[in-house]
Formats: sequence, structure tokens, C-alpha cells
Amino acid sequence: MPSYEHLSELLDPAVTVLLTVECQQGVVGPDSALPELARQARSSGVLANIARLVAAAHESGIQVIHALAERRPDGRGASRNARLFHAAERLPVQQLSGTTAVRVAPPIEVAEEDFVVRRLHGLSPIQGTDVDALLRNLGCRTLIVSGVSANVAIPNAVFDAVNRGYTAVVPTDAIAGVPADYTPAMIRHTLALVATLATTDEVLGCCKGLRRR
Repeated sequence: MPSYEHLSELLDPAVTVLLTVECQQGVVGPDSALPELARQARSSGVLANIARLVAAAHESGIQVIHALAERRPDGRGASRNARLFHAAERLPVQQLSGTTAVRVAPPIEVAEEDFVVRRLHGLSPIQGTDVDALLRNLGCRTLIVSGVSANVAIPNAVFDAVNRGYTAVVPTDAIAGVPADYTPAMIRHTLALVATLATTDEVLGCCKGLRRR
């Protein structure tokens, strides 16, 4: 884990953005299309930790971007080049534009100053979306990545961030995947090689009392 001084330097509110990935009701809510993932995100405290990070970001002046995945009712523009996409089309809960399923899930609170970025295709919240342009226009250097899933979207986000020159910070208890023992293994053997790892409490400790310059 990084030192307090190093992490505090990385998390300067003027150049830091918090990204929440697919923290939407149809994914992590009580009526999720992916109940095992939703249970893991909620029972492990991951969703609560993300809510804590978002609240602290609002207080400290760190910009928040919520990245959501959705599809049109007619399916136009959706990706179909992987098994995952075909499986998603058959799920009982669909992430349809304009429905409750694609709203940010409680207890995470969306503030007026937050950005909500929605994608209709692909696996990444950064590639092919408005997120990268927003990060550059915001002067971002450090991207805190949180959310689901540790199986696909989270590593995609981290790799995309690093490939674009951002420093990725991953609060290890603010991401979830399935099965439960996969996430720590993926963190240890993959994300540890490319991202700065910390706990939610360590990130909150650095954010406490900070204000955007």
C-alpha cells in the first residue's frame, strides 16, 4: 500500500476524479439482472464504501463521474461480438434507457455537479465514451476507479486509464466481482501491476479536509 504522503499527493482534488462503474439499480440493486454480483457488492460492503467515497468526493471538491451501461429497447447500436452480450440480451432485467434499472443505485447519491455518462456498446466505461474527453477537460491526472465488475469493466477501466496517461487508484474494498475469491486474486495478480492500491479508509483519510484549489 502507498504511504499516506504519496497517496495524498496523488489525490489532490484539483486533478483527481472519482469514477463509479455500473453502480446502477439493474446491476447492483435489489432487483438486479445479476443477483450474485449484486449480493456480493452489497453484502461485502463494497456498495456502501462507494457511497462513502462519493460523499467524501462531494465534500472535498473531487469531481465524480458515474459511468452507466444501458441499451435501447430496440437494441440498435449494442455490441454483439462476445458471449457476454448475447447472455445479457436474455437476462430477465434489461438495462433499458430511461428505466429504473439504469439509475444510480442507493445508497450512492448523485450531486448536481456530477457527470453521468451512459454507454450503449462495448465493455469499457472509458473507451468509446465521453469519459476521456471529460477527464482531459477537467485537468485530471489521477482517476479513482470503483464499482463493478472486477471480472470485466473494472480492469477495462484501469487499463484504459493507464494507457491514456492517467494514474489509476483502486480502493480494493470498493470493487466487486464474482465469485467472491476472484476479486482479490485479480487485484493481486493484475491490478497491482498497473494501479495504486489502497483501502476506502485510506482514500478517505487523504481526502478529509481537502478542498479544490
